[in-house]
Amino acid sequence: MSGKLSRMSNSPHTATPGRPKDLAKRQAILDAAKCLFLQLGFEGSSMDAIAQEAGVSKLTVYNHFNDKETLFIAAVENHCENQLPALDFDLKPDMTIESALARIALRFQSIIYSKEGLELHRLMCSMTQQNPVLVHKFFAAGPTRVLSHMTRLLEQAHRQKKLDIQDSQQAAEHFLSLFCGHRHMRVLFDIEPAPSEQQQQQLAQDNIAFFVRAYGCLQ
Repeated sequence: MSGKLSRMSNSPHTATPGRPKDLAKRQAILDAAKCLFLQLGFEGSSMDAIAQEAGVSKLTVYNHFNDKETLFIAAVENHCENQLPALDFDLKPDMTIESALARIALRFQSIIYSKEGLELHRLMCSMTQQNPVLVHKFFAAGPTRVLSHMTRLLEQAHRQKKLDIQDSQQAAEHFLSLFCGHRHMRVLFDIEPAPSEQQQQQLAQDNIAFFVRAYGCLQ
């Protein structure tokens, strides 16, 4: 599987000689964890193997992450923040709602249709009976995080009178669900390939137009 999935000094303002190296090791561990979890599954991936893949000692892995479950969730959070940063959900007053939604839609699709995203989805579905606690933690670190940020963006849109939204969380679920419907299910089940970049752009335009009509732009 290709694709690679940060402890601070006592003072957040003062860098120490070891700090960049520590951050680099932490990221290497997260990258290795993402790679092996997707290749071998959660149960098939050991902390020893992750340490070897990252080029660090097992003690270093445990110094950064207490256990494999903590490392797994950290890798999910790291991947989500890299692909869909919280700052992307800030709605500037001079920004149109369409442009803000387009940025989210394209990044969100890049996650759910990526090879890593699809395989992680399948992995979590396979673990619902084996390790429901871990699945719940994954859901909080990934989908719930995105929903929370989307809710915040729509609250901003309502305050700025760019959309008329009474229930921001429900509206956020509506928006994200537009991209996780039957087409995504067909791709998830390997019935058809993931949409191309051009197809994703068209899907984003269509869904955004539908969403804005549904929630009545006030401008």
